[in-house]
Amino acid sequence: MDKSLRIIFMGTPEFAVPSFEILIENGWNVVASITAPDKPQGRGQKLIPSPVKEAALKFGIPILQPTNLKSPEFIEQLRDLKADLQIVVAFRMLPEIVWSMPPLGTFNLHASLLPNYRGAAPINWAIINGEKETGITTFFLKHEIDTGSIIFQEKESISPADNIGTLYEKLKLKGAQLVLRTVEAIAGKKIKTTIQDESLAIHHAPKIFKETCEIKWNKPAKEIHNLIRGLSPYPAAWTQLDGKICKIFKSEISENNLTGLQPGEFQTDNKKELVFQTGLGSLKILELQLEGKKKLEISEFLRGYKLT
Repeated sequence: MDKSLRIIFMGTPEFAVPSFEILIENGWNVVASITAPDKPQGRGQKLIPSPVKEAALKFGIPILQPTNLKSPEFIEQLRDLKADLQIVVAFRMLPEIVWSMPPLGTFNLHASLLPNYRGAAPINWAIINGEKETGITTFFLKHEIDTGSIIFQEKESISPADNIGTLYEKLKLKGAQLVLRTVEAIAGKKIKTTIQDESLAIHHAPKIFKETCEIKWNKPAKEIHNLIRGLSPYPAAWTQLDGKICKIFKSEISENNLTGLQPGEFQTDNKKELVFQTGLGSLKILELQLEGKKKLEISEFLRGYKLT
């Protein structure tokens, strides 16, 4: 197979790194990587490169970090690279002048079975909604976000033990394999795309905000448990406990109601058990982090902190 195809890779977070690296490790001609500008972090506000930039530096791949994807300077730099194909994994929304530039198009890796869970946080919402299955999709970009013709899809089961952290890791690695498979198919002119079936666009996956993460105790225990799974370990579901913000990372459902307690009220033995009443059933807290404290398993937390 001819691997001289000129490829530009666009991505920023750690999720995109395996997809970027698998192309280089398999001998594909990645002529540039495009990623977000370095961001200031920590007390000293030191500029930190994105995970994709760090990978590009490791492999000696040229790097572009535009602040404006429509700027004439950036567009000219893109044209000068003469890419045949562009690949997008966890990057910003591209203007048409960018995604339409390569003769073979621009394809995106999305962490759901499109058209279901279009949007910024598909992995989170699949767990929050209690799905048993999700997957990954490669598709060609077009005007409307996450709506282009599907190239390939692969399914991934969601186990009861999965949270956003574990499912993210599985989809990250499976996604890299699908990106490689997609590039091989495009290079070999062996692709047959499928138009997305709008009747399957059941759920959306909007960006997660702080208010999304607040636990509403009047909801059933199962829904709250799935919210905790879908936000653990980051950004984490939260509630108020003793007047402080408390992040909850792990829980266990009980179908039993707590006698005499209203949703949001709890009982504890102050040794190894903290159980909240919900709108239906109760929820045992297994791992949490009180504002200003470390993340702890519940028994360790209760040994050092007495709740009333």
